[in-house]
Amino acid sequence: QVQLVESGGGLVQAGGSLRLSCVASGRTFSSYAMGWFRQAPGKEREFVAAINWSGASTFYAASVKGRFTISRDNAKNTVYLQMNSLKPEDTAVYYCASVRSGGSYYGEMTEYDYWGQGTQVTVSS
Repeated sequence: QVQLVESGGGLVQAGGSLRLSCVASGRTFSSYAMGWFRQAPGKEREFVAAINWSGASTFYAASVKGRFTISRDNAKNTVYLQMNSLKPEDTAVYYCASVRSGGSYYGEMTEYDYWGQGTQVTVSS
């Protein structure tokens, strides 16, 4: 079955950086777009970033554009989220997800069929 395993979360001071990784198995990774979402306590899960199958196209939420960078290494079945200039409001559990076959509206949770277990990111002020 498809498995997505995130890592790289942790505690960082405001202004700092973290890089999240998500390793995929169980499907042909290079055939699917991937995305990152986050969920803060008491809030709904929200879109952060997405990348198409080849890595040529990337998409970002307005709140992270210019600070976060999504990338992928298809040879390693891994998608990354480089997070710079972190703010306390970036504190959340971050999830990677795989876009379903034929999906194209990468900002919508319903376009994703597999999810990781999440990794906690905490930004202190």
